[in-house]
Amino acid sequence: MKITEITTYLVGNPWKNWLFVKIDTDEGIHGIGEGSLGHLSKTVEAAVHEMKPFILGLEIFQTETLVTRLTRHVYADGGQIKMCAISALEIACWDAIGKALGQPIYNLVGGRVHERIPAYVNGWYRVPRTPEAFAQAAKKVVAKGYFAMKFDPFGSAMTRLNPQDEDLAIDLVAAVREAVGPHVLMAIEAHSRFSPSTAVSIGKRLEPYRPAWFEEPVPHQNVPAMLEVARRLEIPIATGESLSSKQQVADLLRHAAADIINFEPLHMGGILGSRKVADMVDAHYGTVIPHAAQGPICTLACLHIDISTPNSWLQETFEDFNEPWGRDLLTKFPRIVDGYFELPDGPGIGADLNLEEIKRHPYHENPDVSLFEDDWHFRRSEIGRAHV
Repeated sequence: MKITEITTYLVGNPWKNWLFVKIDTDEGIHGIGEGSLGHLSKTVEAAVHEMKPFILGLEIFQTETLVTRLTRHVYADGGQIKMCAISALEIACWDAIGKALGQPIYNLVGGRVHERIPAYVNGWYRVPRTPEAFAQAAKKVVAKGYFAMKFDPFGSAMTRLNPQDEDLAIDLVAAVREAVGPHVLMAIEAHSRFSPSTAVSIGKRLEPYRPAWFEEPVPHQNVPAMLEVARRLEIPIATGESLSSKQQVADLLRHAAADIINFEPLHMGGILGSRKVADMVDAHYGTVIPHAAQGPICTLACLHIDISTPNSWLQETFEDFNEPWGRDLLTKFPRIVDGYFELPDGPGIGADLNLEEIKRHPYHENPDVSLFEDDWHFRRSEIGRAHV
């Protein structure tokens, strides 16, 4: 069963563009994948087509050859851009393999070790940055049955916060904790905003509110800086989403300071690459919470990884707080019941592209939302357009 064609689809979500990929084979079976990358999804699309000649004619089962050929034979680093293109193709291959064998992907990469996957919800705080508004929004999350949530209370901060802004951020956290009670898992996202000293200062103020983790407090490029923060705080640090190779993850793990790794499957070479990285994390007694801030195919891929991974903990989801048509881009999407994802149903990834719905949401030229501009948390493309 050989790869005969590769087709790409760009979908314009108001706050970022999504990239989907379809691989066709000579036996009429196809697979779907995703390579979304924020502001650069169109760039990833170009990378997919530039690399296409290296894999046309390859057997669909040769996922290791595909990833090796595109990571090594295409002799350029490319970082996240290159890895998103590779991962989209790898995920699509696994979808086609599952369809050919009549099995869900998770049965082909280790089998089911979890019967359902606990979800933690993101994107729920599209409200004014006041303690009252955040508290009310958090209560609505809990009312939907979720018992885990994440949010960024830091506005448009970069490197440091003035005292007034820092106090507001802590007030938002305090209001959410009071609103949801002591047992809801509450993670604090920092989007790589801070210097090490600022991250430690803020982290100390967060400790009384018992965050489940403090995510990406400093940029990922300087591992010692992340480790300094991790070792000086009494709350766990989560990191890994910006890494784009298993070697980078290995370098992080060898310091034994961060044990919650939120790798992005689209940066790790797709499904099997992510399973390998999760195993490496397990060897260091860590847990994984796959990053899923892209489109619905990425979330589905994460679920197949979670289901077959003993040390997976929670799965990020925007689905209940994303554009209402987001799920409609696929023919099926698992329900979230009482805060847990149900298992994907069907062979392969468990869904197909709804091409009619995809046509209704074309690529948009507006800049995607910037995390360092005011009111970004509303996730509206108008924010970017206002600054062009």
